[in-house]
Amino acid sequence: MEEGCMINSHFLGISLFMRCLRMLVRILVLLYLAGAPALAQTLCQPNASNGYKVRISIKTALGNQAYEWNENEMFLFRATMAFAMRRYYKTETYNVDNIIMCNQTLRVSFWFVVTSPENSTMLIPNADVEKAVSMSRHRINNAFLLTDRTLEFLGIHPTLAAPVNPDTPPWLIVFGVVIGAVFAGIIALLVSSLLQKRRKEKGMMEDGQDEEDRQMKGVENDNVLDGIYNRGFTDDDRFTKL
Repeated sequence: MEEGCMINSHFLGISLFMRCLRMLVRILVLLYLAGAPALAQTLCQPNASNGYKVRISIKTALGNQAYEWNENEMFLFRATMAFAMRRYYKTETYNVDNIIMCNQTLRVSFWFVVTSPENSTMLIPNADVEKAVSMSRHRINNAFLLTDRTLEFLGIHPTLAAPVNPDTPPWLIVFGVVIGAVFAGIIALLVSSLLQKRRKEKGMMEDGQDEEDRQMKGVENDNVLDGIYNRGFTDDDRFTKL
């Protein structure tokens, strides 16, 4: 009988201990949830030394197809930044909880900081955040259908576009232009010479016709003109009558 009471007391003590432990865990969780926003507000502030301001111009970039900036877009931004941090550090420990945003405005601007996965109260240095953003800038822009000009990380220089390598070498383009200019000059010279030759021939023909007309008029007027006039080819009866 005494052994049964002792066993019951033992199980009762264990059950009571487990209940107290569960209650303690719930209290700790509630305290954490209550203190998390206050901690985030303390870590993320405008002009923070390890924070960055982001300015987004959705209307300018997309016009009538602009989307609304809401909680889903904010979650997407945090996810893309977590991706950038993972890619830079080559680790999978970063998640959206490590990206804290604050001071959001209606014109879509806000500040953000990145916390350490090992210690949520420690901020990642802005130099590392800048390198992570620069490394994944193209992927971040594409996630929001924006560019460096419409998704600005103030204090982080825009990424330079990769130089475009033309399919045709530049020297070949220059050579083609020079050869084309030479051929155009040759054709223009030939056309000009041909036109001048035709004009000269036409002028000589007109001069001969004028000379013939002048001689004919001289004969009709009984004038003697310089040169030889073949009377055998005239229609005047005075010279053809036998």
